[in-house]
Amino acid sequence: MKLSNFPSVHALLACGLVVLISSLTAACDDGGGHMASTANPHASRAALAMLDKGGSAVDAAIAAQLVLTLVEPQSSGIGGGAFLMHWEEEARKVTAYDGREKAPMAATPSLFLKESGDPMGFMEAVVGGRAVGVPGVLAMLKLAHDDHGRLAWKDLFAPAITLADNGFEVSARLHGMITGMKKLADHASTREVYFKDGKPLPVGHLLRNPAYAASLRSIAVNGPDAFYEGEIADAIVETARNHSNAGLITQQDLGAYEAKRRSPVCRPYRRYRVCGMPPPTSGGLTSLMILGLIEPYSISALRPGSPMAVHLISEASRLAYADRSLYMADADFADVPVGGLLDDGYLHGRSRLIDPGRSMGKASAGTPPRRSAQTLGANVDVSLPSTSHLAIVDRWGDAVSMTTSVEGPFGAHIMAGGFILNNQLTDFSFRPEVGGRPVANRVEPGKRPRSSMSPTIVLHENGDFFAAIGSPGGSRIITYVTQTLVALLDWDMDMQSAIDLPRHVNRNGGTELEAVDPLQDRADALRKLGHEVKVRTITSGLHGIRRTEAGLDGGADRRREGIVLGSQ
Repeated sequence: MKLSNFPSVHALLACGLVVLISSLTAACDDGGGHMASTANPHASRAALAMLDKGGSAVDAAIAAQLVLTLVEPQSSGIGGGAFLMHWEEEARKVTAYDGREKAPMAATPSLFLKESGDPMGFMEAVVGGRAVGVPGVLAMLKLAHDDHGRLAWKDLFAPAITLADNGFEVSARLHGMITGMKKLADHASTREVYFKDGKPLPVGHLLRNPAYAASLRSIAVNGPDAFYEGEIADAIVETARNHSNAGLITQQDLGAYEAKRRSPVCRPYRRYRVCGMPPPTSGGLTSLMILGLIEPYSISALRPGSPMAVHLISEASRLAYADRSLYMADADFADVPVGGLLDDGYLHGRSRLIDPGRSMGKASAGTPPRRSAQTLGANVDVSLPSTSHLAIVDRWGDAVSMTTSVEGPFGAHIMAGGFILNNQLTDFSFRPEVGGRPVANRVEPGKRPRSSMSPTIVLHENGDFFAAIGSPGGSRIITYVTQTLVALLDWDMDMQSAIDLPRHVNRNGGTELEAVDPLQDRADALRKLGHEVKVRTITSGLHGIRRTEAGLDGGADRRREGIVLGSQ
């Protein structure tokens, strides 16, 4: 009896037990159970502990985020921002929670311009306080907890506090990230935590973070007010403003921050309804556009990863990314034509630009209905891939898909209160104007920078929950998530197999292929179709859970260090 004979790993597992499969990174249950898939074993264990105690998916997500701040500081943390998609089983409702950072009120469109008027270099802008936005994670998590929490707020902090006090062993991935970010050693706050005798902490080193434990104790007892006011807020402001690359964040900015509930963007695809996060992220819109653009094609008849499948998805991605560059930004500040971009007629018209026999090369933005009359300049992405994603389903059938980030890696390379501060303001366009036309994603006071984070909830056409999925990866996130959705919805793959598929990326430029078989061997076929192909290492970080007739089916990306844990 071969494993490959079964459609999903979970068909082989005896459910009703706690399940951990580090080699396959998949898990299951037989209905009524719960599951967590996160980017780190410590975080998955913290999430499972909350679920086992009768906690909700939101409770588990909070516990996981607090641990990720400690053990995966290069990717996310309470000094950053996040987007959370929530499925409420009883109400059969999807809600989007926006915890994206905001620009300080003193920020101006010239924030990342030199005196000459030229844009700063990316790392020149990143390191220090200039790029630190007002963190939104804790405010968002508290808002979601007020709506859906089942355990006491303070109880969710116990796993992270214990781990910060007692320490955890530095993983090979964390060691490698510290080693690759040499500027971390330039600031005393990060040097003291991540270096010993001038060298990056070695693999296996027991890393304790008493400053973070102290911050958590205060926030556990006093709520997010202890973060946005008082000693922790003062430390954030002092650290950011006193750096040589000084920031603009103030105590007033922190005290005024508010997370938001937003309506998700949803669209039918095949026999499903896919729901994503709305602006200020571009992720939900762009993913839905790509799906709409490939909808007229029989993707299910193609082999996963075949040259034609890669070609069609890449061509659709070109078109969607072209519109993303021009139209998408924080909709509280910019007139984003959400309805026009998702309009069936518009997408089907754009889809006819796809030639199965030849690449179109660089695509131009379209003219969607209901767009603003204002003429805009195109944004240019300069962000680096980092971020983290988690997916959780609780015993009541509620689900969380949450993507969280400090940008980075390691955000602004500075710490306050034992946690990394974000550099999310570099997700704004460095140039406020292009060709004399304003860029929708320019810096403005109080504005949220455009993101690519794409936490996604998928429903069956009858409205039942099907899956929660998402990924880190900078502006490549959109392609990672969309490809995995295609694998799940067109090719009926199980979650782990869908996540394991070799990645391919097109952001309206060259076509990137992950340097693994079989895509690497198919580069020539794509070149014959007119693609400029680059084979490279691609590190997605997909995590997802789907519900099947046999129970929950979870997956975690082997390219990072996440695991799935489940319990009946």
